[in-house]
Amino acid sequence: MSSPRPIPPGGTIGILGGGQLGRMTALAAASLGYRVHIFTPEKESPATQVSDAVTVAAYEDEEALARFASKVDVVTLEFENIPASPVRFLEGKVPVRPGSKALETAQDRLAEKRFFNDLGIATAPWAEVASLSDLKQAVAKIGTPAILKTARLGYDGKGQAKIGPTTDLARVWADLRTERAVLEGFVTFEREISALVARGPDGGWAAWDIVENVHTHHILDTTTAPAPLTVALHDQAVAIAHKAAEELGLVGVLAVEMFVTADGRLLVNEMAPRPHNSGHWTIDACLTSQFEQVVRAVCALPLGTPRRHSDAVMTNLIGEAAKDWQTFLQEPQAKLHLYGKTEMRPGRKMGHVTRLYPLDSLRSKVH
Repeated sequence: MSSPRPIPPGGTIGILGGGQLGRMTALAAASLGYRVHIFTPEKESPATQVSDAVTVAAYEDEEALARFASKVDVVTLEFENIPASPVRFLEGKVPVRPGSKALETAQDRLAEKRFFNDLGIATAPWAEVASLSDLKQAVAKIGTPAILKTARLGYDGKGQAKIGPTTDLARVWADLRTERAVLEGFVTFEREISALVARGPDGGWAAWDIVENVHTHHILDTTTAPAPLTVALHDQAVAIAHKAAEELGLVGVLAVEMFVTADGRLLVNEMAPRPHNSGHWTIDACLTSQFEQVVRAVCALPLGTPRRHSDAVMTNLIGEAAKDWQTFLQEPQAKLHLYGKTEMRPGRKMGHVTRLYPLDSLRSKVH
């Protein structure tokens, strides 16, 4: 596959979305000599504090999108809860990496599960739900406990409800306020992991070490690099993420979250076609972070080596946990990252801290 002409330093990267992922991408872009233009409907956002330009407009505002496209050399996505129509509109004017195919697959849980199953990749048992009658049939088929999730726009535990043997299904369906949902069977798992891969427009790719994730109240709490996996499971997880990236034609970074079952199988949970919370550790523990890598990929530069030079434990700072910033700064092995958010509220990601350890000191991999 031939590679498009690289966008040289001095060019401008457009980013749809103004959150912390856009902020950290903008910082990485600046280190390589690029400018960043943020497009966001929010008047104040973390990414705009560190970017060269910002367009504040609705994603559906085609006049604003056209002006934005005229001022950038390439566009990338900061998160996947962006309408697909503006991405398709931009694709007619400027390279968008990743494009609408990756976005539309990842932002719809039903499309996402069909995508993986069609590739022969296992997921937890699931059923489509479009009515209370569908929900009752799905529960009868899959059993309980299970979890009902909106097909779109849910993250960090939002837009979902646990289903037990005595759950009032009519109330749950009404409270979810959606026309399309998915019922997922619970999985007995040994651990949760993430695979993170980068892919360039020439098809070249790179993968970071597989990491282990621990969630609290449906929000990522800690990520440990590397995960304690057998070599076979590690390689299988990387292969799953790479296969997905290839099938999507993705240019950028793809994260795939998976369960490791007690009997040693991998089940895909979900994916994200952009830098991911479970990849934040790469900023401090790898030769090339996920944020630098996405800049390299979308600008058609050579991908950097993702090699880990330290073990790491990344901890999200949720809500008032960020008030302990002075304590983190006093820890010799800790690297603090704050996102510049002015409003501190429960459940909101305010920053993260990554603690570094000697290489392979955290490893308990079975060979």
